[in-house]
Formats: sequence, C-alpha cells, structure tokens
Amino acid sequence: MKNIYCSIILIFLTLCLYAEDGHQLWLRNSNPKPVNVVCSKTSTSLTIAKQELQNSWMGETGASVSLVIKADKAIRGDGFRIGKNAIQANTESGILYGVYELLRRQQTGEAIQEEICNPSYDRRILNHWDNLDGSIERGYAGQSIFWRKGSDVFTVTEADKKLWQEYARANASIGINGSVLNNVNASQLMLTSDYLQRVKAIADVLRPYGIKTYLSVRFSSPAQIGGLKTSDPLNPEVAQWWKDKAKEIYNLIPDFGGFLVKANSEGQPGPQDFGRTHADGANMLADALNPFGGIVMWRAFVYSASDEDRAKQAYLEFMPFDGQFRDNVIIQVKNGPVDFQPREPFSPLFGAMKKTTVMPELQITQEYLGHSIHLAFLAPMWEEFLQSDTYQNGAGSTVARCTDGSIFPQKYSAIAGVANIGLDANWCGHHFAQANWYAFGRLAWNSSIRSEQIADEWIKLTFSRTSENRDELALDWNLNFLSPVKQMMLESREAIVDFMMPLGLHHIFSANGHYGPGPWWAPKGMRKDWTPPYYHQADTLGIGFDRTSSGSNGVGQYQEPLRSTLSNVSTCPEAYLLWFHHLPWDYKMKSGRTLWDELCVHYDGGVQQVRRFQKVWDQAERFVDRDRFVDVQEKLRDQSLNALEWKDGCMLYFQKFSRKPFPYNLERPMYNMDYLIEKDTKRVGEYHH
Repeated sequence: MKNIYCSIILIFLTLCLYAEDGHQLWLRNSNPKPVNVVCSKTSTSLTIAKQELQNSWMGETGASVSLVIKADKAIRGDGFRIGKNAIQANTESGILYGVYELLRRQQTGEAIQEEICNPSYDRRILNHWDNLDGSIERGYAGQSIFWRKGSDVFTVTEADKKLWQEYARANASIGINGSVLNNVNASQLMLTSDYLQRVKAIADVLRPYGIKTYLSVRFSSPAQIGGLKTSDPLNPEVAQWWKDKAKEIYNLIPDFGGFLVKANSEGQPGPQDFGRTHADGANMLADALNPFGGIVMWRAFVYSASDEDRAKQAYLEFMPFDGQFRDNVIIQVKNGPVDFQPREPFSPLFGAMKKTTVMPELQITQEYLGHSIHLAFLAPMWEEFLQSDTYQNGAGSTVARCTDGSIFPQKYSAIAGVANIGLDANWCGHHFAQANWYAFGRLAWNSSIRSEQIADEWIKLTFSRTSENRDELALDWNLNFLSPVKQMMLESREAIVDFMMPLGLHHIFSANGHYGPGPWWAPKGMRKDWTPPYYHQADTLGIGFDRTSSGSNGVGQYQEPLRSTLSNVSTCPEAYLLWFHHLPWDYKMKSGRTLWDELCVHYDGGVQQVRRFQKVWDQAERFVDRDRFVDVQEKLRDQSLNALEWKDGCMLYFQKFSRKPFPYNLERPMYNMDYLIEKDTKRVGEYHH
C-alpha cells in the first residue's frame, strides 16, 4: 500500500512539474551551463544582459563571452555584431538584443556565426489600447497590465513592478523598444499629474530593457484640462500649453518617446474642429516635442459619412499634405485601406507619400480574426503585406522598403502593432496568440524574415523540453509535433479567410463585437459604411465591390502597373477579386468553377481545415503539458463550431441572391439562417448593453 501511495504522489508531482500556464511565454526555464561573462562596463541594462546569459546559457560549458560596447559604422542603431562567444554593439540595448539573439539560436539549434544584425525599423512599438479604468478596447486577454480602477488606481505595488518587468523582458527578447501605454481613443486625464506619475513608474521599469514609453493624447486636452477656451492648434496659448506639458513630461521621463494621436476620426477631436488641417495639428505637437527628441505618430485612420468609397478616404485626406509635416511627424497607416481585415490589399498611402515618413500599423490583437478563441498565426499576413510591391519607385518598392528608409529619405523609421496583452496568466488569452506578439517583434526587427522561421523558433522556445532536443526523442518530437504544428500555424490565417470572407470579401462581421458572421446586418438609419452589405454588394446580378474605373475607382490610387493588374478581372489576384470587382454569380474562375461554386468551396474548405487542426492537436497530446493541451483543444473545438456558423450563415444568405444550389459534393448546411440571425441579434444587444 505504501508503494501505491508513493507512486500516486510521484505521478502527481510529475503532472505538476509539467503543468504550465503559459506565463513564461517563449522565455521558459532551461538547464543552463556555467558561463563566464566579461564586460568592462557596468549598468543596469548590462547587468540584465549578464544575468540572462548566466541563467540560460546552452553553449560550451565554462565558455567566456565578451560583451563589448564599441562604435562601429556597420552597426546601425541598436544593432549588434554576434559571434559564438562575443557580442559587440554601439549601445547597451544593442548588447541586450545580441544576448537574446545568441540565446535564441542556442535554444533553437540555429547556426551561430559572426554576423551583423541591424534592425529594419528604428522604433518598434506596441500600441496598447488600454483604458484608464483597466479595460482594454479590443482586448481579449483580461484587464490592463498598466491601469486599474478603484481607490488604489495610482498606487504602484511590487506586484505591478514585477509584472511590468516580465513584460519588458519579453519585449526586449524580440527587439521591441517602445510601448504606447494607453488607448488611441484617449482620455484627457492621461496628461494629468497623478497619471503621469504612474507613467513615470512604468517607464522606470521598462527603461533598463531599452523600452521607451509613449502616450496617446486627446487633441482637446488644452480646453478640457488646461483651462483654455480652445484647442485650436494655431492659437499661441494652445501651442504654449503643449510645450509646457511636454516639458513637464520630460522632467519626469527624460527618455519619453512621444505622442500617438487619433484625430478627427470616429468622433475623436482634432484640428479640423477649428478649420485646421492634419498638418497644422501634427506640426504643433511636433514643435512641442522636438527640443526633447520626441516624435508624433499621427494616425491616418480617418473616414467620414460620405458617399466616397471608405477604402479611398485616408489617401484622399492625407495625400494633399505630403511634404508639409515636420520631420519628427510620422503618419501611422493601417496595413489595409479599410480596417485590419483578415485579408486586405495594402493601403495605397504606402509609397505614395514620398516626402513624409509613414509607418505601418498592424493589429496583433485579433479583433477581426476570432478574438482569443481562434488559432490565427498572423506572420503570413504581415509577411504578405510587407513584401507587397507598391511600384512607387519602380519594381521592388515593397511596403517594407517604402517605410524603413531604404527608398525615401527620412529621419526616423517605425512600425507599430496593436497589442494583444492583458492580465490573463498566459498574457494573450490563447496560447497560440503569444506567437503573434513574438512574430511582430521578429518582423519589426527583420522585415524579411520568413513566417516559417518565426513559427519554427516560437514552437521550439514555447513547447520543447530542453532534454527532449538532445536525446533519442528528438526525431519523434520534430516529426510528430514540430512539423505538423508548424504547418497548422502557417495555414491557420488562410483557413480563417476561407471560412469567413474568401476571394476578397471583407467587413461582413456581426456588428460591434466583430465576431461571427453578419452579412445581413443593415439596421434602418445606420450609416451605409457601417453595414456589411455596403462591402459585399450582393444582389441577383452578382457580388463584390466595384473599385475599377467604372465603380469607385479605388484602383486609381495604386501605381502602375499594379493599377492595371487590379483593374483587369483576368489579372487581378483571385484573393482580392471581390475587393476590386462586382462579378456575376456564374463568372468562370481559374479553377473552372463558377464564382458561386468557388465561394462555396472556400467556405467549406475553411471548415474542413479547422477540423484537421483539431486532429493535428489531438495527436500532439503526448508532447504538451496537460494544461496547455486542454486549453488549446477547447479553443479549437469552439473555433470549429464558429467556422460552421460562418459557412452556413454566409452561404445561406448569399444563396438568396445567387439562387443556385450548393455544390453536391460539399457538406450541407447544419444551421438555419433564421437561428443565426437571431443569435447575432442577441450578440449585438449584449455588446450594446
């Protein structure tokens, strides 16, 4: 009996040993070997670099590693030179990034040879849409790690500092060097003294990891908290108020990064309220920050209630001001011209603004890709975007090269990602959503890195056990876990596009929550461009948004030869076909199928793909700790049900217009459309409530 109890205890301890909640992200504990770290200089950042090497070294036992800060013109910004036993950089942050690179290569088995690693973008920034009451707009992983409501809102605890330190370490390990701490729909209270003191406390924790803090600011703050009668950017008192506020901030936070501004967009105040321009507003703020080295990131996400194609409006509003912005103003542009859709063509502003610095804005949080429920690895989407050719300076003028300083002269380069981070134990709500935080950092550092490599790194760092890669189980792990799980990740975004809105369809979600199908949603009195029918344009003649010269002429905002390629239905990539063309239901696709049949095939294929993901993950059970395995298994089950709702809802709704049967070799609808509409209506009511 005693032996039975001992066995039970041993099994229990073993299960506990392998239980993980994901909080360690891709920085899990390893079994380090002794290492001697040599560095002639001392600082908090360099101490962190030394500790990281000592805590995670997996190279030669007893090796000596040199950390050298020495000017080298070949090393740009916070780049570094790496070797098996040496890291050289121009800055302390460069040393830290080099340490993480060296350790990552050791842990993943990637070759380590002497080379220089320079960042693609100078400023690699997370945008947190966190509100001062602790909630997060489009947040699916719990409350904010920075803000909370209640009587102790301004109290900074040791637990706060520990969490911020863990957050900073994770960011530094993938090269992220900036954080916007609050929502772009900013509160004027953000700039009051009590909140700025908390910002100072956060900045003090982030600073040793090379991370600058930024704030989203409300343009009307001078009138709302400054006692002024106006916030007109050309009013001298308003300009002085912002200069005084900038000085106050930099006295508290000497390395403060600057402001992010959402102005005259979705009800937010801005310079147009006073008959002024975006350039007037941005330049006024830029002048206030310039003496301290700060920047203004001015968002181009603007659209008005007009008859003009929404996809064209940012271009129309900002192109007239190209060349009129200060050199410390960066126009922040969403990757696509509408709004972070599962697939969009790149915004035509990229490359078109040749005299103004433009930075991409990506969305890490899955507002339109299944929240924290769906498995959606977004690196392929971002890779597709960054490598898209704008042709603005001839062939090869990719979005990446148009924004990183390779083509156009600019003082700064930057890229931002809307964070998916919250207080959930695993930070991101879904264990695989961590891969998108990781992927953003890796692509921000190296915009040409392939999605396959990112997925490979992340899986090895996040799931493998140190010993497992060094014994006879390594081959088994590689073949039966790494390979199939990586393939699942790489296919996951395309599967979502297929079961949600294939062939260029876009923005046909349920209202408000942007979760679940809603191609039918069009309440009376609602703005047309806030309803799905505005985007899919389905009728008995066909489906799709005509953006050719015979329609809205959205293609006219793109450079030749891309413009002609997209305009011609026979050369337009089928992935964007219904984005640019309204086509008859019996239009013949490249597959030989009609457009209606092709839509059905994609919708059904997306559902079948998610079901295959379930099988892949179930077969991986023996390689994953129980907690994370069950969590992901349950999420995939929910995603499979959601995919079926999307397929059935959209196919049944569009069938009302096509008046054609479903292909007989595909699965029949399982849901009744009236049931799905009723479910959607209840969901909308919950969000309104």
